[in-house]
Amino acid sequence: MRVAIQGERGSNSHMAALAMLADVDGLEIVPCGLSAEVFEAVVSGRVDGAVLPIENSLHGSVAEHYDLLLEQPVRMERESLLRIKHNLIAAPGVRLAEVRHVLSHPVALSQCRRFLNGFRQADALPFYDTAGSVKHLMAAGLRDTAGVAPELAAREYGAEVLVAGIEDHAENYTRFHLLVSDCESPHLRSEMWGTQISVGVADKMSVAFAVEHRPGTLVAALERLKDAGVDLTKIESRPVPGRPWEYVFYVDLRFDGEAMADAAVAALRGCCGMVKELGRYRSAGGLGVRD
Repeated sequence: MRVAIQGERGSNSHMAALAMLADVDGLEIVPCGLSAEVFEAVVSGRVDGAVLPIENSLHGSVAEHYDLLLEQPVRMERESLLRIKHNLIAAPGVRLAEVRHVLSHPVALSQCRRFLNGFRQADALPFYDTAGSVKHLMAAGLRDTAGVAPELAAREYGAEVLVAGIEDHAENYTRFHLLVSDCESPHLRSEMWGTQISVGVADKMSVAFAVEHRPGTLVAALERLKDAGVDLTKIESRPVPGRPWEYVFYVDLRFDGEAMADAAVAALRGCCGMVKELGRYRSAGGLGVRD
């Protein structure tokens, strides 16, 4: 099975894919530079699926991924939570006192402010990817530079962890989704993946919808969901391109049984101009947190 991720091997997305798909035989990770490239790989069939982050407990939602979920024919099949651990990583033999520059993705740097503010000997510099910073310093033979990345990046590129767990907050989690193409029928998708992506009975779904731009329309849609009996666990809004101050709303809903989920979608279709069901899956809350 070929599964795409955004970023380099050794990244948190790589770790999430390994944890989420530990039951998949012959898993091949396909790194991609851009999120749009990940979606294109799934839709074109170059990969069997993709693992992408949708939300971090500290940084918030990944806005670009919401936009791509609406635009592209993909479907969420699985959800997982990954505990995010940041480590200061350098080439083998480099001592902490030798480090003068620290590279990483801006979000990772912002989540390690306390450590970096106290590490006055080095400048913190933004880089395109967490694991990519370790890949770069190893390829360039840099001995005055460290990266902030998962421990997997050190193993992937032959580097060493200088300081483990430099994140400001231990309660730092990212929610990931397994995405597959929605071009094939559910039967064909099931046949391709077999039982490897089935984790219990679905109890959560994600839906995108749009309402007319007039007073009370959003309240009416939410009232319909309440009447259907579902539990609204998240709502996110994204602007509609070319239509200022109009929005698409994304909701995560918990439900008891397929009939309740069907009723919720039908209720939205009765009052919304656009409704797209993004996927039904087992809530990661019922699976426990991968650490």
